[in-house]
Formats: sequence, structure tokens, C-alpha cells
Amino acid sequence: MHETTILLIEVGALLFALGMLGRLGRRFGLSPIPLYLLAGLAFGHGGFVPLSASEEFIEIGASIGVILLLVMLGLEYSAGELVGNLRAAAPAGLVDALFNALPGAAFAVLLGWEWQAALVLAGITWVSSSGVIAKVLGDLGRLGNRETPVILSVLVIEDLAMAFYLPLVTAVLAGVGLIGGLKSLGVAVVTVVAVLVVAIRYGRQISALISAKDAEALLLGVLGLTLFVAGVAEELNVSAAVGAFLVGIAISGPVAHHATQMLSPLRDLFAAVFFVFFGLSTDPADMPPVLLPALGLAVVTMLTKVATGYFAARRVGIAVPGRLRAGLALMPRGEFSIVIAGLAVASGVEPRLAPLATAYVLITVVSGPLLARLPDYDWFKTFVRRWGPPTRPKVQPLTAED
Repeated sequence: MHETTILLIEVGALLFALGMLGRLGRRFGLSPIPLYLLAGLAFGHGGFVPLSASEEFIEIGASIGVILLLVMLGLEYSAGELVGNLRAAAPAGLVDALFNALPGAAFAVLLGWEWQAALVLAGITWVSSSGVIAKVLGDLGRLGNRETPVILSVLVIEDLAMAFYLPLVTAVLAGVGLIGGLKSLGVAVVTVVAVLVVAIRYGRQISALISAKDAEALLLGVLGLTLFVAGVAEELNVSAAVGAFLVGIAISGPVAHHATQMLSPLRDLFAAVFFVFFGLSTDPADMPPVLLPALGLAVVTMLTKVATGYFAARRVGIAVPGRLRAGLALMPRGEFSIVIAGLAVASGVEPRLAPLATAYVLITVVSGPLLARLPDYDWFKTFVRRWGPPTRPKVQPLTAED
């Protein structure tokens, strides 16, 4: 009974503190993610107030948080939209992977890490934070801009790529080797293709099994199906996160819309716990030695994200200011980077990877939204007009006098 009482006190105090931190972050226009990571550092091993009774509870909550983050991402897209975006933005997605994954892998090699750690760091630097970027676009009033569909297409491709990348990394970190990893990748490819085919052809029938009118049945049905499929996927070494993402893709129509509304509070709750748990697993004493390397890596890969957005927007004929807005918006890393780093931490591949990833995400998730505001300043617009690449003049339509 005493342990239960301590558990309630620790979890209650932690959630209240997270609520205050989230409110503080939004007050200053910042993402709450770095504040949650800092809270984990403060309450973890080596922190100011270590949590003793609730660590196992928080670990379970963190696993649920990852699953909810991924199923909510899947609910944002239909299978048809995923396929369409993949075809239209495939060149930009390839450039995104090359520009942002290779620097991470090269950085790990320079540090003398094993190839498994290089594979993990490549994923950490590759994927942008869909949640942070969506919030930034909404806060800046850019959801209707011409470059926004380009940004979302890049994010969709990254989300889909994770369905193949995570099983490969999970298998490699489990010690099955490259061949075993390729086998897991093959299983993931077959699974993803099968789910997409089923979702495209039978998405309405699947969604019809869950009533959108009964709120209680909808919540229990979608949440239960997501946890079940995620567990089965984990058992098959395909990754629980990928299983949750595929469930989100398969659900469409009114059910997806209502499920998004009902699961959003749960996602916010457990996602916060997930970020705290990652902070808990990192000793603050390990942070100072990796701050400068993390800063250098962040500077390089934030510039490569700007290049990615610039290229993607240029392909569809967007002017220079829109290209820069696209590139600057893509800089923050967040949930996926932490998920990937968490896999490495659990496997014990490289002890310096967790503090490096924490510092890296903190740098990009704080500076990214701030730098995304640069195109709105007059001095920046003047600088781009004077020193930026020339923009083709718009063709004026012919008039009757012409």
C-alpha cells in the first residue's frame, strides 16, 4: 500500500509539473518537447529528484506514448494520399534522405562508433518532427501557403520510410546481424504493402466495423485494435510503432476524424510521459561532453534540411521566399528521433548516443521554430532580395490592347 501511495504522489506531481511546463512553453511560443526532456533529466538518475517508485509505470506509459504518436500520424493520411505523395515527391524524399541521413552516419564514424550506432544516428538526423512542424505552421498562419503541401509531402515520405527503417534498426540492434535485419525489412515491406492494398480496397469496410456514433465504443475499439496490432508487430520484430502507424492508415472516413479528436488528449498525455522517460534514461552528467558535438551536428543537419526544403519547393515552381520558408520549417527533430535513440539505449549499443541525441533534439526543437520566423522579418526579406538567387518574373497575361 505504501508503494502505491508513493507511486500516486510521484506520478501526480510529475504530471502537474509537465502541465505547468507545457503552459510555460506555449506562453513563449515554444514546443513543450524540450521542456519535457529537461524534466526527465531533472527527475532521472543523477538528477535533482530521482523517481524511485514510478519508473516502471513511466516506462510502460512511454511505450503507449510511442504507439499513440504513430497511430495519430497514420490517421492524418489515407492510404491513397500516402501513395500519391510518394509518387509526386519521391525525388524530394530521396534528396531528404541523402542530405540528412548521411551526415549523421558520417558523424558517428568520425566519433569512432560502430556501424550499428552510425545507422541509428543516421535516422536521428534524418527525420523531422511532424508534430512540432505542424504546430509551427499553424502558429505562423502558414497552413494555406503554397509551400505547405511540399513540407507535408516530405514529412509523409519520412513517416512512411520509418515503417521500413524501424524494423531494420530493431533487428540490427537485437544482434541478429545485417542478414537478419534485411529479413525483417522484407517482412516489413510485405506487411506495409499488404496493409496499403487492404486499406485502399477495403478501408471503408474496416472503418465500418467501428462505430463513429458511439464515442465509448469508438475509443475502446480504435485503442484496443492499435495496442493489439502494435503488440503483434513487436512480436514479429516489425516494431510496435510501425504496427500502430499502419492501423492509423487503414482507418479512414468519419471514424478516423472522430478517433483523432478522441485520442488527441491521450496522445498528449502519454507522449509527454514518453519524452520524460527518455530524459530519465539519460544522466545529466553525460550531457556536457557531448554539447559541442551535438551543436556541430545540429548546425550541419539544419542547413541540410534548409537545402532539402529549398529543393523540394523549387521543383514545383515556388519562389525563393517560399523555398526558404519550406527549408526553415523542416529543421526541428523530435518524436521519431527520440524513438530511434530509445531503441539504441535499450540495446546498449553506444553509451554516448542517448546524451548526444537528447542534446541534439533540444537544440533543433528550440532553435528550429525560432528560425522558422526569419522569413517574416523585413530585414530578412531585404537580404534575400539583394543577395538571394534571382526569381523568374511572373508572366503577365495578355490584355485586349496587346
